[in-house]
Amino acid sequence: MLFYDFEVFKYDWLVVIIDTETKEEKVFVNNEKALIQHYNQHKSDIWIGYNSRHYDQYILKAIICGFAPQEINHWIIVKNEPGWKFYKDFWKIKLLNYDVMVSKLRSLKQLEGFQGHDIQETSVSFTIDRELDEKEIDEVIKYCRHDVHETMHIFTETINEFESQLELLKMFDLPIKNISKTKAQLSSVILEAKQPLIPRNDEFNFSFPNTLQIDKYTEVLEFYQENKDYNKVLDLKVAGVPHIFAWGGLHGARHHYYGTGDYLNIDVASYYPALMIEYDYLSRNIKNPEKFREIRDTRLKYKAAKDKRQAPLKIVINGTYGAMKDKYNGLYDPLMANNVCIAGMTLLLDLIEKLEPHCDVIQSNTDGVLVKMRNYDDYELIDDICYEWEQRTRMELEFEEFTKVIQKDVNNYILVDVEGNYKSKGSYVKKLNPLDNDLPIVNEAIVNYFVHGMDPEETVFNCTELIKFQKIVKVSNKYEYARYGTRRMNEKVFRLFASVDKNDKELTKVKDGASSKISYTPERCFIINDDIKNASIPGKLDYWWYLDLAIDRINAFIGQS
Repeated sequence: MLFYDFEVFKYDWLVVIIDTETKEEKVFVNNEKALIQHYNQHKSDIWIGYNSRHYDQYILKAIICGFAPQEINHWIIVKNEPGWKFYKDFWKIKLLNYDVMVSKLRSLKQLEGFQGHDIQETSVSFTIDRELDEKEIDEVIKYCRHDVHETMHIFTETINEFESQLELLKMFDLPIKNISKTKAQLSSVILEAKQPLIPRNDEFNFSFPNTLQIDKYTEVLEFYQENKDYNKVLDLKVAGVPHIFAWGGLHGARHHYYGTGDYLNIDVASYYPALMIEYDYLSRNIKNPEKFREIRDTRLKYKAAKDKRQAPLKIVINGTYGAMKDKYNGLYDPLMANNVCIAGMTLLLDLIEKLEPHCDVIQSNTDGVLVKMRNYDDYELIDDICYEWEQRTRMELEFEEFTKVIQKDVNNYILVDVEGNYKSKGSYVKKLNPLDNDLPIVNEAIVNYFVHGMDPEETVFNCTELIKFQKIVKVSNKYEYARYGTRRMNEKVFRLFASVDKNDKELTKVKDGASSKISYTPERCFIINDDIKNASIPGKLDYWWYLDLAIDRINAFIGQS
């Protein structure tokens, strides 16, 4: 495998390539001939980059095809056009490209920051209007090399994704060139989906499931029958809980809810795939629809046997629905996507309608409902209601029991079971990881307070890890630059820490000469953009800022200002 990264300037370009088998590093600076020769020697290897699906692979292909890398760089970065549109014959260039980008919303520098790594950027401006000198070239090489090593770190952290993709190719006997495809594209290939030559025009000709029994909340059915605007939503109280019905699902929750007792979280197992199978809502572009059912059933068999082969099959199962809304995917079929979504919402509403007289609804979402039993003896009655719904709808429900619920809204909550284990959702309380590690001390303080009854002061002031206090900030391209006090900053990504030092300043973002505050950042901070994994906490860290933020978020959960 080769890990690679390009840097392109107005009059220069370079690429760093690291071979994981030989541990050899190659650096090519403005040398098309040598790079093409290296490519020809390694065209059968897998090339791995960060955002390489959208950027780096097209820089390489452009050079191979005789274009100046600056041309394709301008096309992608300045004109914001997709690389594949630049030249019709790019597809003929063999390149086994695998992209480790975990989210389009996260830059490589942000992920480096989350891990506590060095996020310093090159001081060489990418808009420099001359050839780079030798010193500048050396600096850019160092910067580029660092990013290649960081890409290798991210690959290691997400290696299950890569292994699952390889396993899929093996299971379905697909050529290795498919390693370059997205999960949705792979689903299309595996299911042999192909869009019709004449586009369909029946997007809103959906139908409700023939098993549906809605007696009380019929205005929901009327809303979808009369509405053909994806931007419109229906606000409706269901079971005493405010709900929103839209074209992407339903959501409802008691706001600022805190309670103890006997709770049941009732989820529909593999809801959307089950709807596609049982109600013939699968994309009409699939050559053999029965193949989807076979994949689903095989995955369930593997899952029950705790066979790791279930993971790659999950990619196909879960990727199909989203692909039906992607006009560039072979599975594109918006009518069937609407059928799935509306069936899912209305059948879940059907279940809530039947449960409502016998328990209290706490929240509902696209594929489940959380209820509080008025008496634990009602469990069998609720189970019977759910069983009737399962038999009628041909869906399968899964139960989880909890004893405590702390809920800010439908997207932010903590569920605690009798043994003290918890599930959480939402930016304030989610469980963090090395690639998603922003203000971890605040999340930890909130969870410790609600789950373990620990005073947030104890969590914040007893912490000895500097990384837990980091706030990673990215200034988007909507803004011209960041300003620290009165000083213009060249970087776009920063690692901030709240400070009690009066000499430290605020970091703001600037557009059209006006600066504005960056969300959830202190008015006084210090910046450490180099590696902090083993760094000690400096005396000027403002512990109280983190404590105040944790208390504010705790109050937001329980509805206090």
